[in-house]
Amino acid sequence: MALIVQKYGGTSVGSIERIKNVAKRVAKFKAQGHDIVVVLSAMSGETNRLIALAKEIQEHPDPRELDMIVSTGEQVTIGLLAMTLKTMGLDAISYCGWQIPIVTDTAHTKARIQTIDENKMRADLKAGRVVVVAGFQGISEEGNVSTLGRGGSDTSAVALAAALKADECQIYTDVDGVYTTDPRVVPEAKRLKTITFEEMLELASLGSKVLQIRSVEFAGKYNVRLRVLSSLTEETGEGTLITYEEDSNMEKALVSGIAFDKNQARINVKGIPDKPGVAYQILGPIAESNVEIDMIIQNAGENGTTDFSFTVPKDEYHRAMKILTELQPVLGATQIDGDNAVAKVSIVGVGMRSHSGVASTMFRALAEEGINISLISTSEIKISVLIEEKYLELATRVLHKAFELEKV
Repeated sequence: MALIVQKYGGTSVGSIERIKNVAKRVAKFKAQGHDIVVVLSAMSGETNRLIALAKEIQEHPDPRELDMIVSTGEQVTIGLLAMTLKTMGLDAISYCGWQIPIVTDTAHTKARIQTIDENKMRADLKAGRVVVVAGFQGISEEGNVSTLGRGGSDTSAVALAAALKADECQIYTDVDGVYTTDPRVVPEAKRLKTITFEEMLELASLGSKVLQIRSVEFAGKYNVRLRVLSSLTEETGEGTLITYEEDSNMEKALVSGIAFDKNQARINVKGIPDKPGVAYQILGPIAESNVEIDMIIQNAGENGTTDFSFTVPKDEYHRAMKILTELQPVLGATQIDGDNAVAKVSIVGVGMRSHSGVASTMFRALAEEGINISLISTSEIKISVLIEEKYLELATRVLHKAFELEKV
């Protein structure tokens, strides 16, 4: 039988009743003869509650101490699940990340996994136990509790699956797979049976919340067979398989999915002297302040000047504007302005490689609805556009229809 790593998110373990449902699902797989490692998040809302407590003490909590605090959420759920499994007659044992150990670097609150010692888990599995591991956490090289950043339980699960060479890593969420877009915005959205790692990586980076981007990167790097399933339905179903293999229909499908991101703000730096190094003069100070930069466009201006536009996360907008306003005399810019009422909509599909006319279809569909595009970014398998935030849902519905994704 197979070795399966299952990860359950906060909504899946959000109450005792739901933890009991997880236990029933685990028991079902165990009864089929599979070896099971379960990775859990904290109860839904618990991490936010713990962060809020920390901020009552320090406005900007000390990273090491914050990791000590927020790591307790998963400790509760793994203990409760192990106890539940034992009441059902199954031998189970729970571990925090430091007990495995999952060794990380020293970047508290956003640590990266370096090594995993799987020997203890293998011994437990050989003894017939269900192994229950706290997601989101590990132990740093210096021996301190560390956490992997928000959504880090997905990464924990994929990393454990890679270390154990598991047959499959199953990510259980509140949706039954990866959809062509968010069904709350487009009711006609369809669940995809399969999607490539490349497409999933793009969707995750462009705003899709189904999987955390680092977990997809990890799965792709170590070729972990990854499947997204729902924990809130009685029947498991097939979910969505994320794989390297492009199925026979890939060449027929222009677009596999549509992602959108409301967390966008645009900044415009106008009338800068057009000379070598101008892009670094603008973006260097922004990057040094740990502000993430996304879409970028540079246009030739007049009289030897250039205009430069780029996007940053909405909550970093005012900080980035302050940096550039202070630099305006040095840059020689005639004007610096921006807009934090924008959104990014993206189409993704490996089929773009072998088909022409994808961009024109996208732009025509938006133009027919009077939706103006202010920035465009492309890669081999995606096209992203920046539009006014008020048109976000309309644009998503229009593009879903234009590419006939309801027929997938």
